[in-house]
Amino acid sequence: MQETLLNVIVRKREIQGHDVVVLDLARADGASLPVFEAGAHVDVHLAPGLVRQYSLCSDPADASSYRLGVLKDPASRGGSSHVHDALLEGRELQISVPRNLFPLASAAQRSLLLGGGIGITPMIAMAHALHRQGAHFELHYCGRARARSAFLEQLAGAPFADRVHTHFDDEALAQRLNLPDVLGRGTRGTHLYTCGPAGFMDWVIEGARQQGYAEDHIHKEYFQVEVDATGGAFEVVAARSNKTVQVAEGQSILEALATVGITVEISCEQGVCGTCLCDVLEGEPDHRDVYLTDDEKAANDQMLVCCSRSKSPKLVLDI
Repeated sequence: MQETLLNVIVRKREIQGHDVVVLDLARADGASLPVFEAGAHVDVHLAPGLVRQYSLCSDPADASSYRLGVLKDPASRGGSSHVHDALLEGRELQISVPRNLFPLASAAQRSLLLGGGIGITPMIAMAHALHRQGAHFELHYCGRARARSAFLEQLAGAPFADRVHTHFDDEALAQRLNLPDVLGRGTRGTHLYTCGPAGFMDWVIEGARQQGYAEDHIHKEYFQVEVDATGGAFEVVAARSNKTVQVAEGQSILEALATVGITVEISCEQGVCGTCLCDVLEGEPDHRDVYLTDDEKAANDQMLVCCSRSKSPKLVLDI
């Protein structure tokens, strides 16, 4: 099925925190954009073959524009550098309709939002939604330096400003995040949401486990992870396409399928977004993504072909 794309224009552009570009995207004709839920993202079509996902960080109740915050990554694979260099005010582009892989739990009695660096973006939309619901929540924003952090002015002027706590590595020890104190003991009613660099998220998630949080009360969204491409060769049978291919050591399933003319829709290529999710009909995947839950990985009936490999000599996929 063909993806629905929206034609938008960069209505406003601002550099914050030295290396974060904040973009407000709107329809050129001024019409309303589709409503989105807190935690959602859009696929931004930057150039042919260059699609990247960015979280929406505006108020979900405001359908006049979508706000994105994009950190310029020194190790950019083309996405963030293109955003910074090419998406100027007045530029027209296409984006997907919003999709939500990081939703708020409807049954939560208390929500803890912990964002590290640019991982603050989905947390801002969540805070707007929770405030509008009259829900009990806290937003904790962690960064290396206040001068390099975006959205501080927006958060200071937000209607939920009294729920916002900032923690910076270059400031007094007393204001740094005391994770056990913030988390408290895990209870049925408390849900944790975290987003940011992998090291920060791993620290938060492990801390939550130590505090007794149930796995289904720990919600996470990774922006970027290191892909482990090691592993021996194996065979992949694309059942629907009636084609078989050998996946070489160090080669991804995605790359191998391309050699026999099979194209799979992709976006992040790091096992983060779930775009390349495929059904497994036979064999045992070697899951290397951060998208599927532990239970979903244990079921072995789905896998992400951009990064995962095989534990069995052969995989049969519904492609």
